[in-house]
Amino acid sequence: MNYFAHGRRYVSDPFFLAGTAVPDWLNVVDRKIRARSRNAQLLINDSDPHCSATARGIIQHHQDDHWFHRTEAFATLSLQLTREIRDFLEPDDGLRCHFLGHILVEILLDSTLIETHPEQLEDYYNAMLQVDGDSVAQTVSRISGCNSTGLAWLIPRFIEERFLWDYPLDDKLLIRLNQVMQRVKLAALPEGFIDLLPGARRAIRQRADELLSPEGVLG
Repeated sequence: MNYFAHGRRYVSDPFFLAGTAVPDWLNVVDRKIRARSRNAQLLINDSDPHCSATARGIIQHHQDDHWFHRTEAFATLSLQLTREIRDFLEPDDGLRCHFLGHILVEILLDSTLIETHPEQLEDYYNAMLQVDGDSVAQTVSRISGCNSTGLAWLIPRFIEERFLWDYPLDDKLLIRLNQVMQRVKLAALPEGFIDLLPGARRAIRQRADELLSPEGVLG
């Protein structure tokens, strides 16, 4: 799952909402820092309600990812997109194709949800405005055992950038994908990659309900 699929149900609890985004934020700030569920579990009854809510949101993120990545729909769609990307980019290394096949399922699921419920994305960002980045960073530092002050810098920029609104727009999505490619040190995607996106969107849209259901987990 990506940011919006993880958090859209929790806009009434801003710090829980922030917790659902923490593992993805850490991938931007410092990929070596891990906010693990077993450590977050130690803080769910913390006397600071913001800390406990953030910890519970982190746990929710990991629980959702655990079943999401095991659904038949995710397995099938990520493999399908990986093959289509490999055919388009050939010759290319398999790592980039596999990585893109994985993240495109998640990003385009967010896009489908945003297109269907744009008002919920407004609620999402409005809730994030209530989050104190320093508080989240302190909680994550306790959970990870690492200095996580980079989150205090990132969170206001995440809110200001509002890049989730770019997901339904192919040209802007390509820009965002290439920002990710740069961050993970993979080669940039050519402009022609945009031609793959409409078909990929249709495939995700057709199976969105299955992607969002734990009942679709493979045995």
